[in-house]
Amino acid sequence: MADRETIPLPLEVRARLAELELELSEGDITQKGYEKKRAKLLRPFLPIVPGAEPHEHRTPITPSPRYHRRRSTGSRDERYRSDLHSEAVQAALLGQRERRLAVPMPSKRSSLLVHNSVDAYTPPDSSSGSDSESSLRRCHGSGLVEEWLSRALQSSSSSSTSSSSSSSNAARLAELLTHTHTHGGPGSHLSLKRRGIMGYLENGMMGRRSCEDGSDRPWSSLESDESHPVAPPDVTSFIGPPSQELRPLRPPPKYGNAVLMETGDGVPVSSRVSAKIQQLVDTLKRPKRPPLSEFFLDDFEEMLEVPQPDPSIPRPEGEESGVVGGERLGVVSNWPPSLEAGLQRWGSTAPKAPCLSCPDATGKTTHTLTYGKLWSRSMKLAYSLLNKLGSKQEPLVRPGDRVALVFPNSDPAAFLVAFYGCLLAELVPVPVEVPLSKKDAGSQQIGFLLGSCGVTIALTTDTCHKGLPKSLSGEIQQLKGWPKLLWVVTDSKHLCKPPSDWYPHIKDANNDTAYVEYKTCKDGSVLGVTVSRIAMLSHCQALTQSCGYTEAETIVNVLDFKKDVGLWHGVLTSVMNMMHVISVPYALMKVNPLSWIQKVCQYKARVACVKSRDLHWALVALRDQRDIDLASLRILLVADGANPWSVSSCDAFLNVFQTKGLRPEVICPCASSPEALTISIRRPCEDSLGGHLSRGVISMAALSHGVIRNDSEQKLSTLTLQDVGSPLPGALVCVVRSDGVPQLCCTDEVGEVCVCSVATGTSYYGLPGMTKNTFEVYPVTATGQLVCEYAFVRSGLLGFVDEEGRVFITGQSDGLMCVSGKRHNADDIIATALAVEPMKFVYRGRIAVFSINVLHDERIVVIAEQRPEATEEESFQWMSRVLQAMDSLHQVGVYCLALVSPNSLPRSALGGLHLSETRSLFHQGALHPRSLLMSPHTCVTNLPKPRQKQPEVGPASVMVGNLVSGKRIAQASGRDLGSSEENDQFIFLSEILQWRAQTTPDHVLYTLLNSKGGVACSLSCVQLHKKAEKIAALLAERALLQDGDHVALVYPPGIDLIAAFYGCLYAGCVPITVRPPHPQNISTTLPTVKMIIEVSHSVCVMTSQSICKLLRSKEASAAVDIHSWPTILDTDDLPKKRCPLLCKTSDPDTLAYLDFSVSTTGMLAGVKMSHWAVSVLCRSVKLQCELYPSREVAVCLDPYCGLGFVLWCLCSVYAGHQTILIAPSDLEQNASLWLSAVSHLRVRDTFCSYSVMELCTRSLGGQTHTLKSRGVDLSRVRTCVVVAEERPRLSLSLSFSKLFRDLGLHPRAVSTAFSCRVNMAVCLQPHRLGKLAEQGTSGPDPTTVYVDMRALRHDRVRLVERGSPHSLPLMESGKILPGVRIIIANPETKGPIGDSHLGEIWVHSGQNASGYFSVFGDEALQSDHFSARLSFGDTHTVWARTGYLGFLRRTELTDASGERHDALYVVGALDEALELRGMRYHPIDIETSVGRTHKSICECAVFTWTNLLVVVVELDGSEHEALDLVPMVTNAVLEEHYLIVGVVVVVETGVIPINSRGEKQRMHLRDGFLGDQLDPVYVAYNM
Repeated sequence: MADRETIPLPLEVRARLAELELELSEGDITQKGYEKKRAKLLRPFLPIVPGAEPHEHRTPITPSPRYHRRRSTGSRDERYRSDLHSEAVQAALLGQRERRLAVPMPSKRSSLLVHNSVDAYTPPDSSSGSDSESSLRRCHGSGLVEEWLSRALQSSSSSSTSSSSSSSNAARLAELLTHTHTHGGPGSHLSLKRRGIMGYLENGMMGRRSCEDGSDRPWSSLESDESHPVAPPDVTSFIGPPSQELRPLRPPPKYGNAVLMETGDGVPVSSRVSAKIQQLVDTLKRPKRPPLSEFFLDDFEEMLEVPQPDPSIPRPEGEESGVVGGERLGVVSNWPPSLEAGLQRWGSTAPKAPCLSCPDATGKTTHTLTYGKLWSRSMKLAYSLLNKLGSKQEPLVRPGDRVALVFPNSDPAAFLVAFYGCLLAELVPVPVEVPLSKKDAGSQQIGFLLGSCGVTIALTTDTCHKGLPKSLSGEIQQLKGWPKLLWVVTDSKHLCKPPSDWYPHIKDANNDTAYVEYKTCKDGSVLGVTVSRIAMLSHCQALTQSCGYTEAETIVNVLDFKKDVGLWHGVLTSVMNMMHVISVPYALMKVNPLSWIQKVCQYKARVACVKSRDLHWALVALRDQRDIDLASLRILLVADGANPWSVSSCDAFLNVFQTKGLRPEVICPCASSPEALTISIRRPCEDSLGGHLSRGVISMAALSHGVIRNDSEQKLSTLTLQDVGSPLPGALVCVVRSDGVPQLCCTDEVGEVCVCSVATGTSYYGLPGMTKNTFEVYPVTATGQLVCEYAFVRSGLLGFVDEEGRVFITGQSDGLMCVSGKRHNADDIIATALAVEPMKFVYRGRIAVFSINVLHDERIVVIAEQRPEATEEESFQWMSRVLQAMDSLHQVGVYCLALVSPNSLPRSALGGLHLSETRSLFHQGALHPRSLLMSPHTCVTNLPKPRQKQPEVGPASVMVGNLVSGKRIAQASGRDLGSSEENDQFIFLSEILQWRAQTTPDHVLYTLLNSKGGVACSLSCVQLHKKAEKIAALLAERALLQDGDHVALVYPPGIDLIAAFYGCLYAGCVPITVRPPHPQNISTTLPTVKMIIEVSHSVCVMTSQSICKLLRSKEASAAVDIHSWPTILDTDDLPKKRCPLLCKTSDPDTLAYLDFSVSTTGMLAGVKMSHWAVSVLCRSVKLQCELYPSREVAVCLDPYCGLGFVLWCLCSVYAGHQTILIAPSDLEQNASLWLSAVSHLRVRDTFCSYSVMELCTRSLGGQTHTLKSRGVDLSRVRTCVVVAEERPRLSLSLSFSKLFRDLGLHPRAVSTAFSCRVNMAVCLQPHRLGKLAEQGTSGPDPTTVYVDMRALRHDRVRLVERGSPHSLPLMESGKILPGVRIIIANPETKGPIGDSHLGEIWVHSGQNASGYFSVFGDEALQSDHFSARLSFGDTHTVWARTGYLGFLRRTELTDASGERHDALYVVGALDEALELRGMRYHPIDIETSVGRTHKSICECAVFTWTNLLVVVVELDGSEHEALDLVPMVTNAVLEEHYLIVGVVVVVETGVIPINSRGEKQRMHLRDGFLGDQLDPVYVAYNM
């Protein structure tokens, strides 16, 4: 108790101590636990003993959300030229000359360059403590936490009421915390968030809360202990129920007031228990650490590499800065009470006084607007708006309504009339740019602003109205994003003269909104800043006092008169002081950059408002003009003087024009923003000693950490700043930290400049939340005290204030990019890029720099317009030098550097680059670069750590009965085969065919369709039998073959192939089906045919007459040696007599046929199928699909291998059903052939491949109405099975179902089958429609689960909800066939795996293949694949390894036998998987991500090359889109898979090889890439 009395403790800590004492007295905790928790609570408040080692508190370096706040984007044109900086850049590059970048230059359309073997970058493996430990250390606050909390609440409460005291705030917080601990629930946490505390906790000093242990409570970070980071959370200190934690687990179901508990056996028991005991039970059940290596921590924030704080980085060391005030705003007696009153005065007393002169494009001033004309025209417009629009009873506009002002930059007079006409009518003008077309940059966002402001009236000139985009009928087109507007022309001839007795009501300035000024944010959105009438008037008064404006002065304005400094000086302040404005349009400046100087000399102007770009243009255009005299200028107002790089333009302009009368003190830079209006301005009365030469040279490295360090100009990485004067009269200025609590910065710290003044913006129109964060800021000191009782406004400018009260600006919040915890300003990056020999390769003023978020960090992107004369090699060298300069001067990597064609980047109305639109085009992949260089390997440093293989748990400790590691063994089986059919007495297919020829001779087994859908030919049982006899006789007579000889069947898909197969069986030979060579690509396809014939030891080749000629042609002889062919038999002319004696095979284990195929990895292998395996396979398919002689089945599959061959040739003979054969190659000529045949022949069951389904989806997508008109009806189809040896393509199946739903196709009809090399049919989904399906005999529908793709890379299965981040949908691969057993085994240890765990699929069945048929007889390979045994458990059963990864999951559904259904999910092939960074990636996942990135990518494939990931994309578009794909592909793979793409290859369509089953031949593609055979459009090396 003494501790609590002597140490000043916050009230919430006292409440927690009292709660601990109460628990101790009631016996809820032990004395030791009480002392431990009490010491933990008091530790932050105990004094630190001298010499004791303080605790280490690590704060994660994360990008601050405050730096993502939207700010205005000014044009970045000619402001970055600095001779000193150029010398520094050249010196840095000279120092790096020896360290050349070993990056191969990208290639365009020519051959690939020499491939350097560059290893993939892998971050060093740093073994550290557990992630939960580091999280708890980061969450552990220091002793200032409670003090900071009080300060946060003071700031939050003071924003709502300025009179609240700090003591009441602290008391309210203590009461709030006590209430939270005693009644913790969602409502209490929500109330904390509403008061702003939780937001500060998440963004500010407390850091991120850990997802482990005690972080489930809102204030757990106050109670964490570094010495016990993984201790169980203290459940006794929190009385709320467990379902009310901040981040709860899945809450248990409740019934009334009872909680459903579970016993140790998992049996639910309904009982009434206290909330505290229930939470204790839940806490004990929840694991504190991953219990086994099978579980891993996959929370992304814990997986990322968090950059550790560098102890050597500079930190603020100065005292806390204060508030700086401008001079007192003097009250002049003749100042008008409002701008309208001022206009009335000058229009009445000095009607002939000139108000505005605007030269035309030739530089001649055609007319001058006087104050009398301005007053009369404004009154006329005000009267017309109020009385001539609508009716007297229902006027279209009322006072306070918003009105759009759409005026071109060449007509300031019309804008002036419209602006003051709206003020006189008490309307709120909203000036915007003129939309010249429907696709203007940013025009859509401006339309959204007008819509949110409720604008229905748009004022414009007659000329502008005629130039607006119109439809064919002459009406103005509805612009995209714009509301429906009534366009009103403000020319005098279109307005009505007001009656003599009508007079506008002119009031004194009040808090009503005067106008809305638009600003473009960093993300491209447009906000409206409202300015009240009193703020507008006060701002004009402050500018008048600062600049010393007097009546009848002449001012030359080059700026945009619709917003910012041009509006404030050229439209508002000038009218208040009866000044004469010379407005120089942008069109004239483009023709004659010296025009503004000529106007200054012509009119003897006293003031000129320009940008540093105009100063630079004047220097470039200066050609010995002798009549220039700038002695009359007393103010040269530099509107973008806040930009640090404007100082070089000011100095250069002064050096040249000082001899022409320009005085140094005349140059007056200012700082301004749409929110804070004018912040500061350098006074013209300051002499050169007093303020003009106020410069600061600061370290750019320290600036990246937000710290000011003076440096010498001899250093390379320095930045020279000039002051922008002192604050405006009547304004208070302070600098606060831009993220978290608005606390005052130190004197050597960069922060956001905030202004407290009447002359600032009021709000963002219609956005109260953003308004509160920007316009209602209450800065606090380090002790939490309010700086001022009035609200400040954030300006969006970053800088500091020196000891003399002068403001220095280092950049803008919008241009700030936070990369790996370091802050870089876009203007600094532009200046460095321009210093690298820019004039030879790129245009000045046409460089855009922005950041994009990739992998939870910002990445810098530089886009520049390339000069047409620059060659590709020169541009690449320049880009490489830019990367080196960025690394040397800024210690930052550029993620992407792209050069585009001249004049291709979007522009703003005044010619500057439209940054947000450029960023949008980059994100959309629509920039069309000419040259590109990406360096993700150097930029991306936060990749997850490479996976470390964990030692497997021994079998003795995990195998208990049928359980593995607490899980049921993942094994399942189909139903029994049984034996009840007539033909079960026959084992051999040859015997079954003979039996059918005798019993049902005229029953048609096969019908072949031609490409037009007609019947080409058909075969009955007896016809097939007789044809097979003749072929057997041919083999016996001409080829003199013996029993067991191998015969290659080289036929196109059709009847001849089937007859030849059974002829071989009749002759006792072993057939091998081979795809014939393609006539138009014989050079590449014929060697494969020759290889299969040689490897299979075929002694004879049977084929048709046309293919026989092709094999002996000249083209064939060029590809292979035609003299080495074995005997070739032409079966078109068969002998008339039949075979005298058919072969009678007695051993069912003898070889029936060889199944040869080329895998996707490029391996050619044949498997041996025995007669017994063939018989079991056909019977299994017959039972699964319920095939009977009365059934008709349409097959559109490749008939040369796998299940396609089984369904094409074998099943009809065994089951007796009729098979309608459709060659997939015929669909290339007639895409609707398959669907039309299924419809017209009324087929109910059909089989196809994914390639057929994809062809129909692409070709027939827009022809469903045409097919319907032709009578195509798919409503009779009950089963459409896709045969594949891969993971089911769920998206393609869904697209196919939805597309042809209009033709009657039921979505449940589409299903999938799974086959592999060792077993032709593992799973096959039977029909799910019809009576049998309704009776439940066909089994349940295939299920779809969603797994975490990140877990899958670690060979783990984690089920997630649909739509979860990184979720991957997996569809069940069909029902397991009868007689098939499946088990999931570890591919490395060969041990069984538990349910829902990933492993290799092993199959045990009589239909398994006997083994590989290879030339050298690799017994080890054969025994490993076909005779595998488990390492523990059931070690006697012989299994065949499929080579595919998958998992079994027991579902809640039941099959026909009433047992729970086991679903098999195939993930991918082991041979195809990519091992990268210790993780297993499946190519289809990466390819799916790549295919979604851009509309022009029609196909893609990935493979590895020297540890680099290579992505090949097919471009379905013009070649100028090729380079757009590179950054989009790189970003997508980084974001979704945490991999860096090493090489991106863009090729034309059709280059990626695809086999007949629709599978990509990635290894063939890899060989073509390495052999320089792809003829790529573009190759990018991301190194």
